[in-house]
Amino acid sequence: MNNNCITRREMLARLTMAPALLLAFRTDLMANGYEKKKKWVRLFDGKSLNGWHTNQQKIGHGTGGRWQVENGTLTGEQDPPGSGNGGILMSDKKYGDFELEVELAPDWGVDSGVFIRCNDRGECFQIYVDYHDQGHVAYISTEEKDRMYIRPFFINRILDANGRLTGFETKPDPRKEAWGEGFLRYNCSPEEWKKAWKIGRWNTLRIRCTGKYPRITTWINGVMIADFDGETCASPLYKKEELAEKLGREGHIAFQVHGGKGSWTEGAKCRWRNIRVKS
Repeated sequence: MNNNCITRREMLARLTMAPALLLAFRTDLMANGYEKKKKWVRLFDGKSLNGWHTNQQKIGHGTGGRWQVENGTLTGEQDPPGSGNGGILMSDKKYGDFELEVELAPDWGVDSGVFIRCNDRGECFQIYVDYHDQGHVAYISTEEKDRMYIRPFFINRILDANGRLTGFETKPDPRKEAWGEGFLRYNCSPEEWKKAWKIGRWNTLRIRCTGKYPRITTWINGVMIADFDGETCASPLYKKEELAEKLGREGHIAFQVHGGKGSWTEGAKCRWRNIRVKS
């Protein structure tokens, strides 16, 4: 017999084993961190606004806002402060299915957000960074006319005798359009949110977005906050097909400075750093 020949049975056995061997190899790479190291890409260099631009046309929030790099940190505020003129800072590159991680440290009184699948008109899915009374961080809305907003509760500040922020009280959002059965696949409790958020410190916000009708999941400091399914969301304000047509499968990642004098405390800033993404 020729020792270099293999039988048909042996060939089938080897082909059957191949997918398992490839899976084991990929799992080993992931366990050793190679895949993660390869895929994360930094979007902010800590020195400049390279790779970013403000909205090219005036939108509902304004002409762009004021964006600066201060001590390695990206800061956003109204331009000039207290004027009501805001806007968005958008990544030059567009992203579809991705995971985003960013550290944020907002001053109390800012009305900001992370925009994903954002178009040049500022229409998008939004992750709240509404760090003010009756606000919230990490729940999900859309940014458009007749927008969708989803949040089961909002936050109000608790101050000590010296006027320093020491905690939050939470209350259910009374609007029937804001919360209902089937709006989210998962939402954290108010106590879980308060335990996750670090007052006066940097917090890590993680966002995962996948699919034509996007499934959007958010975490604060490793604690899952919300899991939105664009395929099944039951919100009466959610325009599934219209949004899919309007936004498409990919768009800019953007940070918001809300327009309007009553929407942003004069002198307050929202700060961002360690912004990275993997597709």
